[in-house]
Amino acid sequence: MDANADLSEQEEGPTGAILRDLPSPYQAHANGLLHLPRFLAKIRKHLAGELPTSYQRNFTKGFDGFLCLHLGVEPQEIMNAVEASPNDSELEAILEKILPSDLRPHEWNRKVVQMGMSQMGREKLAEVKKDMGIPERDDLISFADVIEYDEGRIS
Repeated sequence: MDANADLSEQEEGPTGAILRDLPSPYQAHANGLLHLPRFLAKIRKHLAGELPTSYQRNFTKGFDGFLCLHLGVEPQEIMNAVEASPNDSELEAILEKILPSDLRPHEWNRKVVQMGMSQMGREKLAEVKKDMGIPERDDLISFADVIEYDEGRIS
């Protein structure tokens, strides 16, 4: 399916098309890293031409890019691993080769859950919530929370 093909099959929200089948940014990979299952799922959708425009603007940037920066790899390396893998076990074997031996999941996971809590982050988060039409949502305190809300895992 083309990324801009019949979006009527997808739910539309304040940020554009909403994918309800992506893993939560709070979901950990078997190696302990939050957001990695989500990034891998977005890559699969991208490779299949099924990643909507609303997701493409932050694809390999945002959490995806920060994760790669944390790991010391380029997003394209992860994309190549997904593309070259016929199944999950092959992907895991490739990831084990290209990712550092010390993933420091405790450092990365803290960043994921706290992104949006610095003064600058709170200002940007307030702007994002205003653009989404939910400026009063004081319970959404991180960017991961906003993703959870946008994709319907937080009501």
